[in-house]
Amino acid sequence: MRRYLHPYRYRLGALWTMVLLNIAAGLSIPPLVGAAIDGPITDRDLAALWGFIAVIAAVGALDALLNLTRRYFQTSTAMAIEADIRDVIYEHLQRLHTGFHDRWQTGQLLARVTVDLGMVRRFFAGGMIFAISSTGMITIIMAQLFWIEWRLALIVAVAAVPLFLIGRGFFKRFLPAARAEQDQSGEVSSAAEESANGIRAIKALGRGPLMAARFDEEADRLRVLGIRKSLIAARSWSAFGAIASAMLGATLVVGAIMVANGQLTVGQLTAFIMLQLNLLWPIEAAGWVMAHGNEAMTAADRIYEVLDTEPAIRDRPRARAVDRSTVRGELVFEDVRYAYDEGGEILRGIDLTVEPGETLAIAGKTGSGKTTMVSLPSRLNDPTGGRITLDGVDIRDIRLASLRRVVTTAFEEPTLFSMSVRENLALGRPDADEADLAEAVRVAQAEFVYDLPYGLDTRIGEQGLSLSGGQRQRLALARAVVVRPAVLVLDDPLSALDVHTEELVEQALEQVLKDTTALVVVHRPSTVALADRVALLHEGRIAAVGRHSELMETSPEYVDVLSAESEEVTA
Repeated sequence: MRRYLHPYRYRLGALWTMVLLNIAAGLSIPPLVGAAIDGPITDRDLAALWGFIAVIAAVGALDALLNLTRRYFQTSTAMAIEADIRDVIYEHLQRLHTGFHDRWQTGQLLARVTVDLGMVRRFFAGGMIFAISSTGMITIIMAQLFWIEWRLALIVAVAAVPLFLIGRGFFKRFLPAARAEQDQSGEVSSAAEESANGIRAIKALGRGPLMAARFDEEADRLRVLGIRKSLIAARSWSAFGAIASAMLGATLVVGAIMVANGQLTVGQLTAFIMLQLNLLWPIEAAGWVMAHGNEAMTAADRIYEVLDTEPAIRDRPRARAVDRSTVRGELVFEDVRYAYDEGGEILRGIDLTVEPGETLAIAGKTGSGKTTMVSLPSRLNDPTGGRITLDGVDIRDIRLASLRRVVTTAFEEPTLFSMSVRENLALGRPDADEADLAEAVRVAQAEFVYDLPYGLDTRIGEQGLSLSGGQRQRLALARAVVVRPAVLVLDDPLSALDVHTEELVEQALEQVLKDTTALVVVHRPSTVALADRVALLHEGRIAAVGRHSELMETSPEYVDVLSAESEEVTA
């Protein structure tokens, strides 16, 4: 966490200076009150008393001003630190490969970016400052107490022993309790997020009560863990308060005896009690500070679980950028292999060449590795063996940002964002003009966007769920077309279209793909019409390559695949 605080070291230094000045101003009042009692009040010197009153009022006003300035400064600094760390987390999440996001629950990631980071910010805005100010106050007050009457001060000092023992036990119990609650908070967020995204399926299947019961179970567990954590904190805080009150009572009794014996003046006892009352707050607040500190520690640990994850896909040290105008689009797979962490190889040595401007269809049975294969050219995943070259250059030697401008993918399951149609279409190419957008809309047969309430400026809502599946798929296809990539990967982006619309889209795509190298995953025989050649993927290997007519005559496996797909479409 230190590296995130480094840019704010001067602001934090100024803040700590203000804290110390604030403490000094506040703690200078009790000695002044004691001096006024033993001096002008005892001597009945009204003129001198007004002088003390003026000084005390001025110090009090200064204390209030410093307190106001310090609180504003600490809040603005903590908010700035939180914003910076949130930006770092978001940027890091963007760099992490898709496998990381497949393994992690969305709710757990959201909890770290919101709840956990909020805890860290609250500690910087409150807990850390209170810890510093409490330490400063205790040090200054104890020095003053020993200066006034060391025997009374020893009573106060002895209380540090039970406070230390209670604090040590608090740390041991509270840390695991806080971590368990924060982890469960992520589980509740995940359950809520899954229910929101799957609300249509839940309603269609009539499983609302089941999902509600599942959510209630997770929420009830969070409630139980929260209560357990609060009880641990409450017991410690109560013990701190009881010790502080007992310490004050003992001081009053012994102090009164010393005044009666002439060993202490009334003004000195008054100043001592006022200082001790100021000491009660940092002692009682110690439990609160420790609770916030423990929560911030566990929150920081959870945040670092994400930040410490190294991106599996990154630029090589000598990776270079490529210009779209210089890319011909020759794509070559050389003994490409891919294996998931938890299983065997999905791809078992792919050797395949896609010529510049050629459209190659990838056919194969479900589970043969088609989607995995077409995720590799844009480096959504990296091969675990072999390599892929673009115009003879290993794609890992091309900067990721540059590669993904020349290799674009449209997925079978389209992802749209909670923004306008125009913003969604131009996501991959922000400088696209109206003509570019209109052409892409025409190619994807997505003219329905002009009938929306505000045309291209209509916001389509989260995940585009206000649109039909076919509409979402056509918008995602149009978004890929807008980029004008050198290599266009289409992972069966027409599956949700009716036969008539699919035919129109295919006719328009034929014109777009003339100068573009394309990989098209086909799940329907009709989509094969887009391709110049077809590659049959069987058990992780290329079993045959050729024109559709050739494979129909020479490859029984290819005929079986198309027959199976045709039966699924008919069904």
